[in-house]
Amino acid sequence: MSVPGSVSGNGARSWIGSWILAEVVEAVEAETPYGGRSVSWQEHGQVWLGPGREQPAEIVEDGRARLRRRMEAAARRDGRLVVGRSLRFRGGVWRIRSLGPDGNGLKLELEGQE
Repeated sequence: MSVPGSVSGNGARSWIGSWILAEVVEAVEAETPYGGRSVSWQEHGQVWLGPGREQPAEIVEDGRARLRRRMEAAARRDGRLVVGRSLRFRGGVWRIRSLGPDGNGLKLELEGQE
């Protein structure tokens, strides 16, 4: 795993800035007694995260193009980090889109949630 401010094997910075604590959460949907849907967050603890720069990205879903925020981040290997869960940090919620090995740690691809 790279250390703060280090350069990855391909010569590019995998993330910038300092390590921060991010809360690992998972959306839990339920049906209300009146037939509606509610979403609550199940907490799975906190992890150290090395976030990168936030970047806009165009995503096409159901034939509609939408602008979303994307970010790459570095983290230590942790069983709580799985695709589909979310991370809360810096006042926002970021869904884990993909993760893969990066030296001794993980490289995460995150998408900002509304």
